[in-house]
Amino acid sequence: MISKLKELLGIKPAPNYKELLQEGGIIVDVRSKAEFSGGHIKGSKNIPLQTLSANLEKLKDKNKPIITCCASGMRSASAKSVLKSNGFSNVHNGGSWAALNGKISS
Repeated sequence: MISKLKELLGIKPAPNYKELLQEGGIIVDVRSKAEFSGGHIKGSKNIPLQTLSANLEKLKDKNKPIITCCASGMRSASAKSVLKSNGFSNVHNGGSWAALNGKISS
């Protein structure tokens, strides 16, 4: 019954971020350049949220897994919405970059 309720509410299990990266996924950090230079996940792309719509060509494959991250998870949630509304089909909000880094390096 719980699983049916979760299904109705659209609650899905958390994605396996390591697996998404192994499938060729990329991490898009939507913090400012200054925030990004203060620390980030190795190999992530920095595309600040306010410039994301103008830089969609940097994310060529709309079916490739994309994991968004930021400082707390708010901007990355907005970035996920921007990407989804522009036809990107496999987008996941990774939340804060520090928490995401812990999930993929453990």
